[in-house]
Amino acid sequence: MIVAIDGPAGSGKSTVAREVAGCLGFTYLDTGAMYRAVTLLALENGVLLDDAPSLGALAVEAELAFSSDAPSHGTSSSSADGLPRLFAGGHDITLAIRSPEVTAAVSQVSAHRDVRTAMTIKQRELAAAGDTVLEGRDTGTVVCPDADVKVFLTASLAERARRRRDQFVEQGVAVEADQVERDIATRDRYDSGRSLAPLTRAPDAVEIDTTVLTVEQVVEKVCALVESERKAAKLKAAEA
Repeated sequence: MIVAIDGPAGSGKSTVAREVAGCLGFTYLDTGAMYRAVTLLALENGVLLDDAPSLGALAVEAELAFSSDAPSHGTSSSSADGLPRLFAGGHDITLAIRSPEVTAAVSQVSAHRDVRTAMTIKQRELAAAGDTVLEGRDTGTVVCPDADVKVFLTASLAERARRRRDQFVEQGVAVEADQVERDIATRDRYDSGRSLAPLTRAPDAVEIDTTVLTVEQVVEKVCALVESERKAAKLKAAEA
């Protein structure tokens, strides 16, 4: 079974997807982290953010791997507790991809067709193993349009900005609340307005507003959708 969870920045996708995967015993796949990885590699290697061919080649060649193992000795895990660690070429980049610099550039990088094509192929390969929870911005519309369960999370801009700023604070990064809100609003416009794989709710996705809900409440709603789908599938199989 494949569960696709989409939504804008700060809507709770990563936390909810991780918790849902844990409850169901599924594999958790953070597709957004993969785009952040390409962005980090571009920044580290001096690749211009508008150089589509070079970024596409970087995405194809990127050796990305997730691991649920505990961090190695000497590696900080202040913002990675419970998160699958992401490696690029054997180097742990779990925290580096969450920096303000990567956050500010990832939308531009992920908008390039060659980058998205390369990442979509990698993501589909990972999801093909089955019993996977994917989260991102186009998992239910592009990556896995035939996902068994599709969810679209939303939240108010103010609440999403508060959550994102809290993440920065946990990482020891000083950032003004107003700046975080402006950055998220800018990214919303960019992600929703791009012509290639824009952020949008799949017609058959269930929308959940997480503004005033706890993580536990959202996870419960998503798991209930999965259980309902399981029962429907069993009933259909029995009638066949």
